[in-house]
Amino acid sequence: MYSSKRVLFLDLVLSLFRLNGLLIAEGDSMAEKLGLTHARWKVIGAIALSNSGLTVPGVARALGQSRQAVQRITDVMVADGLLEYVPNPKHKRSSLVILSPKGRNVYTILRGVQDPWAVDATEDIPTEELEIGLRLIHRLIKKFH
Repeated sequence: MYSSKRVLFLDLVLSLFRLNGLLIAEGDSMAEKLGLTHARWKVIGAIALSNSGLTVPGVARALGQSRQAVQRITDVMVADGLLEYVPNPKHKRSSLVILSPKGRNVYTILRGVQDPWAVDATEDIPTEELEIGLRLIHRLIKKFH
């Protein structure tokens, strides 16, 4: 006999997979107008929210992706002038990744698209429900990390 809690959890997992796919499609749709993919958008967002830059492993941890995948994306974004590698005072061999002036401009434009989208997407969802959902997701991330 399977517990209802197990069934609920597996339904939640499958629903999160579906939501992830939908969010990727939404991200690609919004970012493509700037010549970006959702993967580049996520990297720009993680770095912008860090305020002082992140190492490649730090970006990977923030996004739940492999260091190698993030390294490939950041290398291309540096070549495209969106990001810069700068010395890391805390670690000689692991540079910080920061937004270049062009990257900051792109992030500002992305926010102009993202913010209205976020407001519209959550218009009929009470703040308390969003807070509860976020707490659950953070708890699950912590459990599996």
